[in-house]
Amino acid sequence: MMLSPDRLIVGNKAVVGVIGLGYVGLPLALSACKEGISVVGFDIDPVKIEYINSGRSYLHHICAETVSATVKAGNFAATTDFSRIADVHAIIICVPTPLTAHREPDLTYVERTAKAISPYIRRGHLIVLESTTWPGTTEEIVKPILEESGLKCGSDFFLAFSPEREDPGNEAFSTQAIPKVVGADDPISRERAVTLYRSIVKTVVPVSSAKAAEAVKLTENIFRAVNIALVNELKIVFDRMGIDVWEVIEAAKTKPFGYMAFYPGPGLGGHCIPIDPFYLTWKAREYEISTRFIELAGEINTGMPRYVVDRLAQALDKQAGRGVRGAKVIIIGVSYKKNIDDTRESPALKLIELLEERGAEVGFYDPLVAFIPRTREHPQLTGRPGKKWLEILEGSYDVALIVTNHDGIDYGSLCDSVKLVVDTRNACAGLIKDNVVKA
Repeated sequence: MMLSPDRLIVGNKAVVGVIGLGYVGLPLALSACKEGISVVGFDIDPVKIEYINSGRSYLHHICAETVSATVKAGNFAATTDFSRIADVHAIIICVPTPLTAHREPDLTYVERTAKAISPYIRRGHLIVLESTTWPGTTEEIVKPILEESGLKCGSDFFLAFSPEREDPGNEAFSTQAIPKVVGADDPISRERAVTLYRSIVKTVVPVSSAKAAEAVKLTENIFRAVNIALVNELKIVFDRMGIDVWEVIEAAKTKPFGYMAFYPGPGLGGHCIPIDPFYLTWKAREYEISTRFIELAGEINTGMPRYVVDRLAQALDKQAGRGVRGAKVIIIGVSYKKNIDDTRESPALKLIELLEERGAEVGFYDPLVAFIPRTREHPQLTGRPGKKWLEILEGSYDVALIVTNHDGIDYGSLCDSVKLVVDTRNACAGLIKDNVVKA
């Protein structure tokens, strides 16, 4: 007699379906396979499916050998066929939750996924949403769609929320090493979800409800967004005073208590910090609450690219006696953070747009990004190829703008080859160069 899905989950013998094989879903699927769990990966992108099933990786920080070995072991396969949901016992949803053009939550991917799996869920299925969203999404959006199947949540199938906590490129904290928060609105759903994740990660942290778990993720990223905004504002103030904010931060963080170092930059990037705070500000309006502190942080952070362009213009005028119009600018790094190939919400894209609006001739170099992929806000940059390193060293660029401080870039040679270097990441720290300006 075949065991029901809930019995298999309790016995750690469940087949797990991971929907969305991007920066969150793929590492999670590989981690589950590492623990001997069979995984079926689902994605609407046939290119990703082809890569996985042929043992290749499309993410820079995940090596092809890991994908290949996992696929060859026989417990990982990928498909675009959502009818195979019926073959798994637990379903983890890891799809994007972007913002609309009006900075309102866009749950299109979550809703489409719930509707796609609803016809195939059966008794005992566990469904877990990992996509970052506003508190209440699991209960108010996902649950009603799944119950269109005719099954009842909490008795026929089980539903939970567990916020993703991926940090791509961070070798110190793998998926399995990061504690997993799990919340659900009934005890059986919570128990099933906790049991599932305990078979994948080292530490599981249960909370009382899906709504609480959803709020945990927003709290984490709002904390970061607000503190980055604070240090960005300090950078502007200290620069006007002739004080190096990087020197101040390095000294301040020697205090063993009461201080946590955050660093300024050219603007926020990635799928989390620039987006997640606005999920809470949007939901707070339903309760007639104004989140002024969060919105002020967003205002400061979104204004940083313009501040950087103004600093670049001032430096060009002072050191080269010319304006931005007609200047040859090379952007160093277009991914949103060092040592990964993810360009989502990267401030580099906004900087390219702002510089070209002012008449500059702009190129980019990134050792991990060969060309700019399609993005919602900057479609005109789609497919633009990057420059080769030798082109920069042998070229006649007026200014290099360091946006992403990848390891492995020879910043000394860059400073020797380009007339002016505007550094937003303190990448040239330790180099004694008269042509470096911090921004």
